[in-house]
Amino acid sequence: MAEIVGGGIPVNDAERRVIAHLRDHAPADWLLLHNVEVPRGHDLFEVDLIVLTGHSVVVVDVKGTRGRIEVSGARWFPPRSGAYGSPVTKLRGTARALKGLLVDRHRRLERVYVDSLVVLTSPDATLVDRDGRDAVNVTDLPGLIRTLADTTRVKRGCSPDAKPYLTEVLDALNQSVRRSTAPPRFGNWEVEEQLGGDAKVTEYRAFNATLPGSETVLLRVYQADPMADQEARASERQRIANAYQSLARIPPHPCVVRSRDFFAIDDESRFVLVLDDVHGQALHLRLGEGVRMGVIQDMLRGLAHAHANGVIHRALTPASVLVTDEGHAVLTGFDYAKPGARNYTVAHELGNVLDYHYVAAECQERPDRMTPAADVYAAGVIAYQLLTGELPTGPDAHGPDVPDVVRQMLDHTPAKRPTAAESLASLEGLRRQSRLRRLFRRVVS
Repeated sequence: MAEIVGGGIPVNDAERRVIAHLRDHAPADWLLLHNVEVPRGHDLFEVDLIVLTGHSVVVVDVKGTRGRIEVSGARWFPPRSGAYGSPVTKLRGTARALKGLLVDRHRRLERVYVDSLVVLTSPDATLVDRDGRDAVNVTDLPGLIRTLADTTRVKRGCSPDAKPYLTEVLDALNQSVRRSTAPPRFGNWEVEEQLGGDAKVTEYRAFNATLPGSETVLLRVYQADPMADQEARASERQRIANAYQSLARIPPHPCVVRSRDFFAIDDESRFVLVLDDVHGQALHLRLGEGVRMGVIQDMLRGLAHAHANGVIHRALTPASVLVTDEGHAVLTGFDYAKPGARNYTVAHELGNVLDYHYVAAECQERPDRMTPAADVYAAGVIAYQLLTGELPTGPDAHGPDVPDVVRQMLDHTPAKRPTAAESLASLEGLRRQSRLRRLFRRVVS
């Protein structure tokens, strides 16, 4: 039975299960610290668990996500919600921050290995990580103690025996970390679950604290540097506010995610974007499944609506389209959108986030030249991929299920591409013709 040496209040049942499991089944000489905050510079890292084993200090993140979770690059794609930043990537950063705190307190703690581990608590949770980048830092509840006890995880240069350093480790933790006294709360929104994120933004599912049990929302909490000079802070604020400003220009539409609020907290060290919690899965998970034409039409409806209101998406991929449980598509991911003319730009950051499979030829070298026609090209790639299961090889790409309008959307010349509205009208016309042919065949038969 491991000893709990301190901690705050667990946020959810998944965390309680992991804490209880370690308390009741881990070796007696292990120490647990749960629900704490690790400061590093101007950042604050929320940590579900810190486990002191006989050979390492392990930072643990608990995820109650259900079902099959696909890993693609630095994002996770769960079956019932939108994609989010890999919690493994963020946790590795937290582990580095904690190691820095330990070494700052006691130089000889350089020899102590600080590991990171994400625990999936749902019995039906399965991680599909074809590249193997995240899987080594992920386990399930039955395998948790075995993984924590694995001394082969200690990296070269660190001691395989942490016991001689235990006093200094506890002293450093006592001096550095602080207990989290309640679930994180942003304004009136109380966190129900942390989804994922990276050093710049963390995503949460939250509910209205005034009305417990009410519908949930998605929070995107952006980190900022309150100590930067005035010009740098203004630039950072503009970048962070870009998604809200873009969505604010778009009137409500069933095929575009709705923004509810945007506000700063503390000393503007963090900004919060409140979005509808669209219950569905990223279109990325539907590739090659023979998605209905209605999903492609919904994507074009959302895109046409955004364009009609002066907003260019600029980063359209299958990861930024959600498919609801009812089979409708909703556009998300407006962080790098262009909401009409303005005196600043975030286009210089596009090169770091774009998936160039979905970038039109005229923008490959100059992402800042994105136009509505470039959005249409990206939508054409997605449509082709959904219909055939493959990426197109060019505008002449063909297949038995690819309508002519999709090939036109892939034209190398922007002026020859139809608009999103024209593409939608063509597909709707094809759908009506198909229904009439089926009706005619039934009548004849």
